[in-house]
Amino acid sequence: MVTIGTRPEAIKLSPVIRALRPLAAVTVVRTGQQTVMVDAILDELEIFPDICIPQVPNPYSLTDLTAATLQSMQTVLKDISPEWVVVQGDTNSAAAAALAAFYQSIRIAHVEAGLRTHDFADPFPEEGNRRLIGSIATLHFAPTPRAEHNLRAEGIAAERIRVTGNTVVDALEDLRRRWNGPEQSQIIERLGIAGRKVVLVTCHRRENQGLALAGICDAIKTLAERYPEILWLFPMHPNPAMREVLRREIGSLPNVLLREPLNYREVLLVVEFSVLVMTDSGGLQEEVASFGRPVVVLRDCTERPEIVEAGLATLAGHGRDAIVAAVAARLDSVLAGANHARGPSPFGDGHAAERIASALIEFSR
Repeated sequence: MVTIGTRPEAIKLSPVIRALRPLAAVTVVRTGQQTVMVDAILDELEIFPDICIPQVPNPYSLTDLTAATLQSMQTVLKDISPEWVVVQGDTNSAAAAALAAFYQSIRIAHVEAGLRTHDFADPFPEEGNRRLIGSIATLHFAPTPRAEHNLRAEGIAAERIRVTGNTVVDALEDLRRRWNGPEQSQIIERLGIAGRKVVLVTCHRRENQGLALAGICDAIKTLAERYPEILWLFPMHPNPAMREVLRREIGSLPNVLLREPLNYREVLLVVEFSVLVMTDSGGLQEEVASFGRPVVVLRDCTERPEIVEAGLATLAGHGRDAIVAAVAARLDSVLAGANHARGPSPFGDGHAAERIASALIEFSR
């Protein structure tokens, strides 16, 4: 059984589902964390779930989300009785699905295991979620040697860890193979960014709400004024509280474009088209690395330090002055003609899903 609760999980697990299907019976379960966004991306990726759990009534409450997912997954697991439950990453959906499997003594495979900031408060609740899954998983698929090191330091036996690369690279490479020139041009035209220098901005994490989001908006105001030739494209997260702040604080700026969420293909095309990306998204950090684009991370720390060490990312935090300084330094360099491509992505070679599928079959014998 493969469980999917959020858009990043759908993206990163789709290659795993494709790799497993010729080898084993696979049941795909869509949990109730982000039903609208997940349904859209699964349709785009042509992955059709076998079981769809209804939307959680209050998905922004961690307690309600976890309790509802645990209860629903208990019923599903009793009905299906799978040999394995495969979860990805660090969402509440993944943690609750893993815990439900643990309670029924079902083996757990954790894709993207071993990412750590070593700070339970940042990111919250993701650091706690991934450590919870790590403590109960049977098999750990670490995307990088550093992630493997983190797991070994926590006492996980070497024979239960496989270094696979990150499946986001698999998903990205699959989509890029299917791109065509006219389709790309149509998307760029439709988004209103043709002929513009674009900075893509995304922000969704809990720690970037409230005062932190106000600081990010203040930074964008300053940057938009300093660089009037740049179009600052900001797809808004569905969270109504965040959307209200964005519309109020930066919605009227002439070179800031607030948009509804982009689909996966659109996001990747915008990344390829952009001169710089500002984000608090972990998955987007990985995707940006595959394109060789510079990124300013709107967080104090990252569980993906490989991208910082590769010279592609700057950690800027949430404060206005630090964000402005980090973006200006990167942007001035890019506009002056600097090449930020630094070789292959540190997150994998596009064959992670094959390694995961093989290991699951091998471990099942």
